[in-house]
Amino acid sequence: MATAEGVQLNHLARESSDVKRLASFYQQVLGFEQIESPNFGDFDVIWLRVSPSLSMHIIQRDPQSKLPVGPYAASSSVRDPKQLPRGHHVSFSVSNFDSVVQKLKEKGIETFQKSQPDGKTKQLFFFDPDGNGIEIMSRDSS
Repeated sequence: MATAEGVQLNHLARESSDVKRLASFYQQVLGFEQIESPNFGDFDVIWLRVSPSLSMHIIQRDPQSKLPVGPYAASSSVRDPKQLPRGHHVSFSVSNFDSVVQKLKEKGIETFQKSQPDGKTKQLFFFDPDGNGIEIMSRDSS
């Protein structure tokens, strides 16, 4: 059986009932840049550049979808980042960890921060406006 060659992550997708609100959050909080998005006609989509080789696609949720929004969606009563399930988040590495922490505080976004026992890895967990889990991490190179 042949395996895929040259595999690399191309994009992350998040669906939302308000794509503009969610895209604005990622632009304001993490500095993602809006890039050209195709016109799919019957639903809205906004593409954001995360890095030179990675984008995030914010896609309008299908109102007819039978799939659950998820237990940590905006309508959920669980909003404490300490309760974020360990397997349900996307993580971004940053070179200015402390600045990002400060920016989130200024925006009133509740966070949960911890450091790993090695003392080099710092992690910050929070939710986007639709209840998707986010981790920001920095690894001290010293």
